Formats: sequence, structure tokens, C-alpha cells
Amino acid sequence: MILEGRTLANQIKAPLAKRAEAVYQKTGEPITLCAIGSTDDYGAYMYLKKEVAAAEKIGLKTHVHEVNNQTSAQEFVELVKKLSRQETPDAILIPRPLPPHLAATRYAQYLAPQKDVDGMSNVNMGNLFLCKTWAEIETLPGFVPCTALAVIKLLEFHHISLAGKEVAVVGRSSTVGRPLAHLLTCKNATVKICHRQTDLPRAVKDADIVCSAAGTPGLLNATWLKPGSTVIDISTNWHNNQLIGDANPSALDGRGINYSPVPGGVGPVTLAVLLENMVLSKERNL
Repeated sequence: MILEGRTLANQIKAPLAKRAEAVYQKTGEPITLCAIGSTDDYGAYMYLKKEVAAAEKIGLKTHVHEVNNQTSAQEFVELVKKLSRQETPDAILIPRPLPPHLAATRYAQYLAPQKDVDGMSNVNMGNLFLCKTWAEIETLPGFVPCTALAVIKLLEFHHISLAGKEVAVVGRSSTVGRPLAHLLTCKNATVKICHRQTDLPRAVKDADIVCSAAGTPGLLNATWLKPGSTVIDISTNWHNNQLIGDANPSALDGRGINYSPVPGGVGPVTLAVLLENMVLSKERNL
């Protein structure tokens, strides 16, 4: 079974324009988004422009602050502090990767949690990891990393249960791998986090679900996986002028494995969750 994400994404996005308009009618001001994007990474910057265009489509006012390897660390941190401190914007988005010297500033500690729509601030991340149950996740005052939450929503949309399941998460980034592993644990799954030093064939052979966010084309060998398992392919890799994930779909089909496609799986749901968070950032302050 192909676990496509576009249908779910459209369901999430469907009411957002009306909700944004309701905010405007109540406050006289549109919901505002400010993004800080690095122009040094072409792919990430182009995806940011797509996110901004999607936000404008549902009625948000947007502005992009461009940074690059010539931007000073002090300038970058001051910008994050300024946007967090001011009444507007309502939402702040800082896509990664950033130039190494900017990433090293630990800017997330200065990011206002109520504006942090991708859940990367120290406060939002800390609150997430203090949760033990899904009920606690649902009552968090801030936000959860969008890609990690999109994976959970996609699995639930396709009626794939998590309680009691063995799940392998490939990749331990603070953006996806670690928060996803924690969300899965809060859904009562038993989770293994895999990284470069993991014996991957051994780690995934008994997994009911494999979530791969390694960013390595062809990393997941279908023969390692048990028939009937599920692969959530989170990675987006450019290879031979084609967007692909970490797994080979045709090989997965051959073993009867459920999988999310790249593109068209987790990606659309992530964007929809991000847009919903942008609207929530203002709704929560009304």
C-alpha cells in the first residue's frame, strides 16, 4: 500500500484560509510570518519560498530575511531576538541548514516559543521531551516539530496503529529523528534510534515500522525489512535530477511493504502542519 500524503494535507489545509480571515476580521490585522532563510543552500531556500507562497495563499502577510555565510553571528542573533520580542510577527520560521557559524550561535534559546511554528526553540523542545503520554503532547502550549508530527498524522490517517509496535527511526537529528522517536514513544511504540554506528540491517529486520530520515539515497535495502512492514520515507534527496527518498519503491513493492512515496508522502503533510501552526500562533493570542 502506498501511504500518500496529499489527501491528508488537503484536509488539514482546507479550513485554514477561513480561519485566517476570521482572525483578520476580529483584529483588523493579517497573521504575519517572518522567515529567516539562508541563500547559501539553494534547495532549502527554494523550499522556503514554497512555504512562504503557501502561507500567502491562505491569507498571511509574509517577509523573508535573507542570511548567508557573510552574515555575522551577532547580526543573526539580534534579528532572532528582535523578531521574538516585537508584537509582530506572529510566527517565525528558520529553516535549516544554516551556515555553520550561524547554527553554532544556539539561536533557538532566543526564539519565542509562542512564535516558533516549527517547534525548534529550547522551550518547545524541552516541553516536548518532558511529555510521557500523547494526551500531554496535545495540551502543550507551544509547537511540536512539524515533520515529526506529520509522520504521526500520516500513519494514523492510513490506520497504521503504533501501540505495542517495534519502530526503527533512522537518523537522530534534532529536527526529525529525536523528536519523532519521542512522539512515537508517547504513542506507546517501542523505538530504536539508528545512526552511523548502528548495524542497520540488524536494527530494522524485526521492525514493524521503519522511519528513515538519513538523507542517503538507497540506504534502506528492502531485503533487510520483514514482509508486510511499513516504511515512512522522510528524506528528500536530489539524485540524477530526480527527487527520491532513502528507499527504492519498486523493491519495497516486491516485498509487500507499505511505504510513503517521495515526493507525495510526508512532505505535503509537513507543509500543511506548518501552515496550521502559523494560524494557531495568532489564534492562541486572541
